[in-house]
Amino acid sequence: MKSVLIRDWPLSSVFIKIMQWVSASLPNRCLMCHQSVSLPSRGLCSACLRSGLYHQPICQGCGCSMQLQTKFCGQCTKSQPLSVIAPCSYHQGLGRWIGAMKYQSQFAALPILSQALVRRVREMEKLNLLQFPQVLIPVPLHAKRLRKRGFNQAWLIANEIDKRLNIPIVTNAVERVVDTRSQAGLTGKQRRHNLLSAFRLADDLPYQRVALIDDVVTTGTTAKEIASLLEKRHIHVQVWCLARAEAPGLLD
Repeated sequence: MKSVLIRDWPLSSVFIKIMQWVSASLPNRCLMCHQSVSLPSRGLCSACLRSGLYHQPICQGCGCSMQLQTKFCGQCTKSQPLSVIAPCSYHQGLGRWIGAMKYQSQFAALPILSQALVRRVREMEKLNLLQFPQVLIPVPLHAKRLRKRGFNQAWLIANEIDKRLNIPIVTNAVERVVDTRSQAGLTGKQRRHNLLSAFRLADDLPYQRVALIDDVVTTGTTAKEIASLLEKRHIHVQVWCLARAEAPGLLD
């Protein structure tokens, strides 16, 4: 199978150029406090960004806070869940701007939040709590939804990561073959049922380690569905996202 990079995909390339042009033409102010932001930073000032990031060790499994940074908390060590790397909680201030990417096509915060994710990934790698993947796999949209929306935010996030870590993006490894309804508002059981047989893998996947890229991980149903297919082929999977919407109380 020939790997296809996002920069070779015409629609994404055109979209990124338009996004960069629009961003450069707007006043460079922080989305949260509206103070001026010094170039080359955009979208969020350093103070507002720091206020929304994790300030304590976080379990890669359930997202709970811990005293010492290890891969999993005690409970997750027993079950060995899918590993999720994120720089912040969706509920602690930055989630609004992540949601604005998908639903309002507002991308001012995309570069700086992607940079925060990369810093988190590097921290975990230095602590030997993750191994860099061979490729990045953006969680795909169904072709119908992609045409309607005009972009896939997971592809755009992966492109920002590729710029900083030089890890290639594979766009044809996973295909969404069922145009499922939105997961928003569904229970865990409904989410799992909604995604049954929704994805298909390419026949030839010559990888041992991959990172799934998405904007937000909530219950992890989408990531788990794709990961289960990859793991059947003995491919190690981790998930990188801009934020995770963990259960209430886990960060207390």
